[in-house]
Amino acid sequence: MAVMKFGGTSVGTARAMQQAISIVVRQAGEGAPLVVLSACSGITNTLLKIADASGRGSLEEALELVGEVRRHHLGLVGELVPEGAGREAVTLRIEELLGRLELLVKGVEIVGELTERSRDMFCSFGELLSTTVFAAAMQALGHRAEWVDVRKVMITDERFGFARPVISRCKANTDAVIRPLLEAGTTVVTQGYIGATEDGRTTTLGRGGSDLSAALFGAWLHSSQIQIWTDVDGVMTCDPRVVPDARSIRVMTFSEAAELAYLGAKVLHPDTIAPAVEKNIPVLVLNTWHPDAKGTLITNDPERLSGMSYGGLVKSIAVKKGQSIINVRSNRMLGRPGFMNELFDVFARYRLSVEMISTSEVSVSVTVEDAPFSEELLGELGEFGQVDIEHGVATVSVVGDNLRMSKGVAGRIFGALAGVNLRMISQGASEINVGFVVGEQDVPTAVNGLHREFFSGEDAAGIFEVPAGKP
Repeated sequence: MAVMKFGGTSVGTARAMQQAISIVVRQAGEGAPLVVLSACSGITNTLLKIADASGRGSLEEALELVGEVRRHHLGLVGELVPEGAGREAVTLRIEELLGRLELLVKGVEIVGELTERSRDMFCSFGELLSTTVFAAAMQALGHRAEWVDVRKVMITDERFGFARPVISRCKANTDAVIRPLLEAGTTVVTQGYIGATEDGRTTTLGRGGSDLSAALFGAWLHSSQIQIWTDVDGVMTCDPRVVPDARSIRVMTFSEAAELAYLGAKVLHPDTIAPAVEKNIPVLVLNTWHPDAKGTLITNDPERLSGMSYGGLVKSIAVKKGQSIINVRSNRMLGRPGFMNELFDVFARYRLSVEMISTSEVSVSVTVEDAPFSEELLGELGEFGQVDIEHGVATVSVVGDNLRMSKGVAGRIFGALAGVNLRMISQGASEINVGFVVGEQDVPTAVNGLHREFFSGEDAAGIFEVPAGKP
């Protein structure tokens, strides 16, 4: 039994949905899968615009955007569901959903306030619409498929915008609602990203939550694998927009994948890894447009790792732009217990997430998301010592499980960065990543130099694959 998650670009057009359906049907030959879908690409952003327009009282703008959502999904129905094969029923269902969306728009506009609870409700329509079309298209082709409202299964707490599942309820609901359908040979089509509270109020799991939904269902169903279908050939050695010679990684460990996710890789949501690790379920990252490509296998199974020539020193280079360095220099740090705790309490109170840290006896440097910083924040930090801020920087991280057991890695890394001004250097406590900070303008030079050093010759043997051409 497999869980298959398709991202927004994999269901964004009629052609993409047809391709995804063909992949699902092929998988169904080995046992009915659970299919978890994102909203069609771009739709969630449109729904957020609708929510914001409603909140500020721009009713006409909001309803025009609802019209765009209507045209997109009815257009999909027109291409995917023939007349007489359920088109009328699915059209009525879509109109019903959009009618509710219009009522929500008018309600928020009348009240004049957009709450996090209302925002979650707006966002939920994307997945409800995409899955409605997808399930109807499968049924029109004669396949056994059933649409399931995930809000009857994924019961969450009340943290709107970033809800977390009530595990015991979700497991019981999965066994009661989803498992019997799968065991009867029916493909289940449901939504990622959304859930509901105990009393039925719609919630969302945060952006990227569809990956988390798929991983959780994989764990609750004890599935054989979790498949993440996207528009690239697996996890890449680095961003192909920066390095045209980037390759697809054949195999990596859970710790490497989790590290990459937190360091800026866009393929996987960071929380995706945890449920899979707990049950040791392999995760496959695959390309919807090239389903026969090998993609990336993420596993901790020693046999699979050794059987796929898991010998590369470095697995990937992650980049996160839009960062700032905050430097705090103070002689008061020396021998003073509790200094770091007090300093980081300031970051916590101002809701600043620290990405990378480097310290000495008299200074602390951290990276945070680039933004204008309030005078209040700077004033509090100034109480600790001299504060300097560097805007427009990026973190670059070299990731690989084998870094921890290999000599000379630092020399090779910094040798490949000749001519690049390093603003800050840090090594993760896990010992599987070495990170540094450069100006955003130096990212291409730094990443291309590292890629040449580690992804050519012996280091790349057997574990990387040149990606297939894009459609």
